[in-house]
Amino acid sequence: MIESIIALAIIVFGVLFYFKQGDTSMHEFVLGQASNIYERYAPYSFKQIRDKVKSMGQEYSTKDYLVQILIFSGFAFGISYIYFYNIVISIIYMVVVVSIIPYLTYLRCKRIFSEFLFEQIQVYTTNTIMEFQTTQNFVKAIEGVYNSGVLESPVLEDVKFMIDLAYRNGDIIESLDFMNQKYDYNMTRNMHQLFLQITREGARESNEVLENMLQDIDVLVEGVYRDRIDRQNFHKQFIQYGLLLYAMVALVQYLLGMENYLKMLEDPIVFFALHAIVLFNSYFLLNGEKYYNENVGAE
Repeated sequence: MIESIIALAIIVFGVLFYFKQGDTSMHEFVLGQASNIYERYAPYSFKQIRDKVKSMGQEYSTKDYLVQILIFSGFAFGISYIYFYNIVISIIYMVVVVSIIPYLTYLRCKRIFSEFLFEQIQVYTTNTIMEFQTTQNFVKAIEGVYNSGVLESPVLEDVKFMIDLAYRNGDIIESLDFMNQKYDYNMTRNMHQLFLQITREGARESNEVLENMLQDIDVLVEGVYRDRIDRQNFHKQFIQYGLLLYAMVALVQYLLGMENYLKMLEDPIVFFALHAIVLFNSYFLLNGEKYYNENVGAE
């Protein structure tokens, strides 16, 4: 959290300086320094994830992040001011809310990367089955998939490692175990188990079984994509509902009258109760955002 606040302070300063002076070079320098601080404390695995998201062209631009900061800070300041009518408290809420942006970036990148991995595993399984129908050899099949250019990093490197393991050990068991642990999807485990049985029992009359597995994968993938669409629609409604909860205080002020509401704020119990409401609503939204991005419904 300390690192996020430091990065936030640098970013906010850069935004204010940029809009006041219009100095693009200074604005880029400040954002670059903030990014360096964040990268320094980010988990190494997340650096890889973010690099992949950038290479896919789905990372936010500098302008996108500036707009996000302004929207978050403006919303936090406005809502907290409506609750407490205190500029100092509103500034504190604004700083806290904007400091959460790196965490939201982390969740978003993880979701994009997880969806990318699922698509890559789908490509790996379907192409391996089709290659096997031609070669009748698992190692030759994954070599064909590796050389076909349909896979991308990091799945591409892991398939190459599978091939090396198979040639080093003289069997495919360790290769299958490696891939099953690295990519824990039902379709990979089922396909590998089927190939293991075919390898041990012979490849006679295996084409029909493999065709059935291809159909099962297609049905699974269709269900996953349908689930993603449903989750995206639900996510939009969830955000709208969560934001609406903040506005309930406006209804209270309307019913009580502004003068009575301001008198109530002088009561410490009411004052802290309002803070509790704001924090609970914020936790509700953040927890929902975490669920949406982490549980991508791959299988």
